[in-house]
Amino acid sequence: MPLNIIVGAQWGDEGKGRMVDLMASKARIVARFSGGDNAGHTVTVGEKVYKLHLIPSGMIQEHTVGVMGNGMVINPKTLINEIEMLVEAGIEVGPERLKISAAAHLITPAHLALDAAQEKSRGKEMIGTTLRGIGPAYMDKSARRGLRVGDMLDEEAFADKIKAHIEFTNKRLTNLYGAEALDPQKVATEYLEYARTLKPFIADTVGLIHSALKGGEDVLAEGAQGTLLDLDLGTYPFVTSSHPTSSGALVGLGVGPKDVGEVVGVTKVFQTRVGEGAMPTELEGDVAGMLRGTGKNPWDEFGTTTGRPRRVGWLDMVLLGYAVQVNGFTQLALTKLDILSGINPLKICVGYTHGNKTHKDFPIGEKDLEDFEPILEEMPGWKEDVQDCRKWEDLPEEAQAYIRKIEELGGVRVGWISVGPERDQMVVVE
Repeated sequence: MPLNIIVGAQWGDEGKGRMVDLMASKARIVARFSGGDNAGHTVTVGEKVYKLHLIPSGMIQEHTVGVMGNGMVINPKTLINEIEMLVEAGIEVGPERLKISAAAHLITPAHLALDAAQEKSRGKEMIGTTLRGIGPAYMDKSARRGLRVGDMLDEEAFADKIKAHIEFTNKRLTNLYGAEALDPQKVATEYLEYARTLKPFIADTVGLIHSALKGGEDVLAEGAQGTLLDLDLGTYPFVTSSHPTSSGALVGLGVGPKDVGEVVGVTKVFQTRVGEGAMPTELEGDVAGMLRGTGKNPWDEFGTTTGRPRRVGWLDMVLLGYAVQVNGFTQLALTKLDILSGINPLKICVGYTHGNKTHKDFPIGEKDLEDFEPILEEMPGWKEDVQDCRKWEDLPEEAQAYIRKIEELGGVRVGWISVGPERDQMVVVE
């Protein structure tokens, strides 16, 4: 059976948790492949709302095994807290259900301190990082001085590595940024306790995934963040430090392209962004308020990880078309169609103007999109509440036309449409 991949098609926060939960119903293994606790996936099941940052959200399905792949960076404190939260909520999360790659990298207090110091030093040029230590952890990984999960298996050696890591980072914190030094022994003591807790979860996840594929079981790769945050392919420099694209799933799990089945791109029916960087279709005013919500509901446009209000705007088909290209999407999943009810007219971005030039495709070399103006096409909206729709024919004609326009401009079919926050509020397009 294949490896199916779910990837965010925007700047993250697309509602991937919804689709992971749906597709995990048929999967044996659900695997995260990139990023760390800068991600936030929300799954609503009845009155229960699960907000996850590290553990694959597909583990809400009781039959699944969760894998945290080699491409991840993991804060063990956050992970242990998340395990405890799920157990308290009645979800089984033991070593038989959760497997952590020995090759994944660890986030330490030194990475958190560096993240804060670096962001502060940028002043007005700050990137808008989540301050979770993600970038510094990947920097250490690339510099080949990172700490890996497998290091926790040897307590004595791990304690020495932790202390050496803190001592090395202290030089950068104090000399370069004027920040306060950390206590190496205190951090080592803390992380040895984490190691003792997490040892039973450490596994050869590459071997586990390939064994499942050879045995005819479905494996689902659960993406975090989104295409436009990819370190190489995103709107640089306002990107994350990993590869949340479909190709990142292969490297981050140790799987080859021959094993890939479906590649599903998840996108909201409007645009959102957190942090700095250009956003050509950004809105202010009443329409923005309708798209964002008030923050009272867990599905409103406020960050799961940061709590920051998200920037909102009309759907940008230039960016979505680019995401289709670089990921090789076989299908799209649309989320939050219900939010558009009552907004009339709707607008959709079909191109940009920049100076004297018109761009219908994503302009290579201009990924920050500064000073790009959107070309907006108007479409009629609808008044009907779509939350009870379960079939294509149940949707208002105007909603159907809007979706068909997305398919036309994106060059890929829409397979799923979310019409509300609940697990069953989904239209499956046959």
